[in-house]
Amino acid sequence: MDSSLFYQRLADAVLLLHFGVVVFVVGGLAAVVVGNLRAWRWVNSLWFRLSHLAAIGVVVVQSLLGKLCPLTVLESWLRQRAGESAYATSFIEHWVQRVLFYQAPFWVFTLSYTVFGLLVVAAWWRYPPRRSSDHRQARTATPVATAGNKTVEIDVEPISLGEPPRGDSLKRSGNRWRGADNTRDSRRPR
Repeated sequence: MDSSLFYQRLADAVLLLHFGVVVFVVGGLAAVVVGNLRAWRWVNSLWFRLSHLAAIGVVVVQSLLGKLCPLTVLESWLRQRAGESAYATSFIEHWVQRVLFYQAPFWVFTLSYTVFGLLVVAAWWRYPPRRSSDHRQARTATPVATAGNKTVEIDVEPISLGEPPRGDSLKRSGNRWRGADNTRDSRRPR
């Protein structure tokens, strides 16, 4: 394989990695909001939230410092080594301009990154992350039953049902309280 093709393939790999980072940053915020509305546990795990906060934090800081993303710089360098033209602007600016045919000054992208970063911080405050050890402790604290000289561990997963049902005729079905006739109980908050 000649060196220009090698550098072109590496540049394409960096481009895909960069695209993945963008999807993680943008999609991560959407996942946190939607996931909390749908009670998905994983969206509040500490490792996911810290990774997401760090990713947007790096983008905001480098943009406030007027620096291009290191992945953009690496891809441009690899493209030059392959004999192709390099980006004259940031990765996002380059592709947004190509898709929308709109040119914006660098400060517009800096402002966009900063506002998006503030939205991530707001989501952190509104939907605080949980330590994974809190979840593991709850699952590993299994009740033990004894019968004579035998000890039996009972594997149960803790669940939060919210407010207990009022009366024997109500039961929990999915994420709603249902009456004996399987209709939604109007006394429960929506």
